[in-house]
Amino acid sequence: MGCCCIQMTFQACNLDEAKVLYDQLAVVTPIVMALSAAAPIYRGYLCDVDCRWDVISAAVDDRTDEEIKNPGKSKARSSRYSTINSFLRSEKFSDVNPPYDEEVFKKLLDANVENIDTLMARHIAHLFIRDPISAFSNRIELDDETDTDHFESLQSTNWQNMRFKPPPPGSDIGWRVEFRTIEAQITDFENAAFVSFCILLSRAMASFKCNFYIPLSLVQINMERAQKRDAVLQEKFYFRKNIQCCTCDCDPEIVEMTIDEIINGNGEFPGICKVIRAYINNMDLEFVTATRICSYISLMQKRASGELLTTAAWLRQFVQTHPLYKQDSVVSEEMTYDLLMECNEITNGKACPELIGTLRQTSDHNNKHFRRDSYQTNDDPSSPVFDAESHVW
Repeated sequence: MGCCCIQMTFQACNLDEAKVLYDQLAVVTPIVMALSAAAPIYRGYLCDVDCRWDVISAAVDDRTDEEIKNPGKSKARSSRYSTINSFLRSEKFSDVNPPYDEEVFKKLLDANVENIDTLMARHIAHLFIRDPISAFSNRIELDDETDTDHFESLQSTNWQNMRFKPPPPGSDIGWRVEFRTIEAQITDFENAAFVSFCILLSRAMASFKCNFYIPLSLVQINMERAQKRDAVLQEKFYFRKNIQCCTCDCDPEIVEMTIDEIINGNGEFPGICKVIRAYINNMDLEFVTATRICSYISLMQKRASGELLTTAAWLRQFVQTHPLYKQDSVVSEEMTYDLLMECNEITNGKACPELIGTLRQTSDHNNKHFRRDSYQTNDDPSSPVFDAESHVW
């Protein structure tokens, strides 16, 4: 489950920022999943999906047959591995009416704790609709007043696109959120690019107070679309145009956009990368660091536009053009061996222009191909300019 993905934990400066990051990044999770798509092959068969999400969701779905057939009568309406069921700062956009343990919900509200409002109580109570599925023999009898292992046994087995992580007791670790939808790439360069992209986006969101809220039901639809074959080019996703609106519950202007439009912009929307670049321009970065970051952003933009293939598209192309492929979806042992050897060579430096272009070479300032003019942006020239001072365009 965890061997084919990248999961990032972000430290927030306080509880309020953690809630904001949890909600805002949840909207972006399907977009980044489609960009990072890397799982079209399962158990020797080439499949008609590009991502792992629903495959793992079904693999760990421990609901009974009756619960699955009648989800309206069951508290657990979805697999443990699914999309979040509520936001933590916006009641307005939490429109999926999640099930929760009413006793736990009441106990949390009755405790009258400062940081536990209705949304937070509902989020925590939702975790308690399921039984724990693992336990260590030496961690069963615990003092729940000082130890959170029993809570974590529930928290850590609800695998969703985002995870909200309270501070451990007796620790100086603060409030954190975990971004969980990125698929692992072939090279360190690509993995670093996705991690850097998400980190910079989270900082830009916090700095510019961007507003990405859309109804959670639309986020769930986006998650379904993101897994489809070649979703990065063939699908459209619900996204908010007026992300400069700083009030979390202000009315959104929601449209369906391609990932190219979401990342690179169009005539009405600046694009996420333009927001990130505005944040970078306010930082005092050394040239080498700035250039490497620009190469990471360029990879995201070229994947979004289709100039570079996603890992899933590249894997599919390798199989379909292999001399032993019989157009029957079977990926034989010989083909698997050849594929792994090719991946290993690319990991160790072999050029792969259709997957990475020349970005990996030009991002290394010690490489002879390094040059200052390598990083032309892929922004749509008609997209609005993002004003970092007024946070509008």
